[in-house]
Amino acid sequence: MLKSFKLSMLSLRIRIFLSMIVVIIVASVLLASISIVQFKNEAKEYHRERLERKENAVKEHINYILSTTTYPLTTENLDLIFKDKIHELAHIHNIEINIYDLDGKLLKSSKESFSVDKSAPPIPKYILKLVRSSIEKRYVDIKTINGIKNRSSFTQIKDDKFKPLGVLNLPYQEDDGFYDKELNSFLIRLGQVYSFMLIVAFALAYFLSSYITKSLKTISDKLNETRLNKKNEKILLSASSKEINLLINGYNQMVDELEKSAVKLAQSEREEAWREMAKQVAHEIKNPLTPMRLTVQSFQRRFNPEDPNIVQKMRDYSETLIQQIDTMNSVASAFSNFASMPAQQNETLNVVEVVELALDIFNENQIVFESEAAEIISKIDRTQLIRIITNLVKNAIQSIPEQQEEKRVAVSVRKEDDNVLIVVEDNGIGIRAEDINRIFEPKFTTKSSGMGLGLGIIKNIIENYKGSINFETTYGKGTRFTVSLPIINS
Repeated sequence: MLKSFKLSMLSLRIRIFLSMIVVIIVASVLLASISIVQFKNEAKEYHRERLERKENAVKEHINYILSTTTYPLTTENLDLIFKDKIHELAHIHNIEINIYDLDGKLLKSSKESFSVDKSAPPIPKYILKLVRSSIEKRYVDIKTINGIKNRSSFTQIKDDKFKPLGVLNLPYQEDDGFYDKELNSFLIRLGQVYSFMLIVAFALAYFLSSYITKSLKTISDKLNETRLNKKNEKILLSASSKEINLLINGYNQMVDELEKSAVKLAQSEREEAWREMAKQVAHEIKNPLTPMRLTVQSFQRRFNPEDPNIVQKMRDYSETLIQQIDTMNSVASAFSNFASMPAQQNETLNVVEVVELALDIFNENQIVFESEAAEIISKIDRTQLIRIITNLVKNAIQSIPEQQEEKRVAVSVRKEDDNVLIVVEDNGIGIRAEDINRIFEPKFTTKSSGMGLGLGIIKNIIENYKGSINFETTYGKGTRFTVSLPIINS
């Protein structure tokens, strides 16, 4: 929960930073895009109007020539009328001029004679059709050649009676150099402005996020002090934000509910644990009570003071009762050991030597011991370490069936980082899959006798030393228990 809350605060700051940056970037991109579109539209409109102005000026000049010529105004005479005038027109208006007949055949061009193709292509029929069908008798053809946009206007030449004589063609190549230069200059200035705004935005975002998360930082510090195993303190803070106040109130209510739930849960767990333990102890005590009762009842029925074997029978009855009493005593001792562990008496010792010493009490030949080092020094309770080893080794021996020919229990000790690892491995029957998750339960055992408190006790010892115990098993092949204990040298 605390980690999630810290991540949320960090995420909030990052979101504030990113939001301001995104707003600036989006605004700059939009402005740049609008500016580019605006510049292109202005350039397009400029070229369109410029071509129209040139076209109107050329047409007025042509009409003047037609009105002052001595040649009859026919299509065939256009070549003669503009023989010397077309170059003058092109020079005055600084534009290429082509004159075609009504069928689209080139009659006269302002190009130099050596550059004019004698078999120049005629005007396409679809263009002639568009010129004739338009109201203004005019059509502008726009094409892009090698990345350059070319406009070419086609309009009819008429006599004084508005009779068509030919077609006037004015090719015009768009030059956007001026607008491109202006656009690049504008974009550079825009980039400089927004770079400055970006720096300002970083500063504003930092101070703004610090102000917004100031109250959240106070809440985070309080949450860091919250623990489940102690009385939690409420957050006494009044924030200017309604949302943060709701968060504080929600947390304080959660603390109240958590405290109530913790008390109820602890009481319930204690009661349930003792109920289960009481059932187990009662069950284990009843087991020897039954044969004791049968023994006494049998003694009552068969007692005969004159029986010559009375002494031997008394001895047999007594031994039976003593055995059952010893069983009950072991049950009580096991329960006592589990309920209250002895205090740790730590001493500096060689873990390898103590493990090897613990194995000496076993007479079985199948036990194999090895260690990667002669000494692994640590500070630990000798008695409890021996108890861990003896319990694991005894369980390993008992897990191997009597009839199994090859029996092997391998015990090894090694150092790994700042931990000492004690491994006990056997080739016994292993643990069934359905029993794996219950192996450390206090009352669970796979053996026919005992209370099943051994593994629960040693797990408790190991965890008191901040260590861990785990195992790997394959049913029918064996089990390997690994105990990891921190090396304490101080």
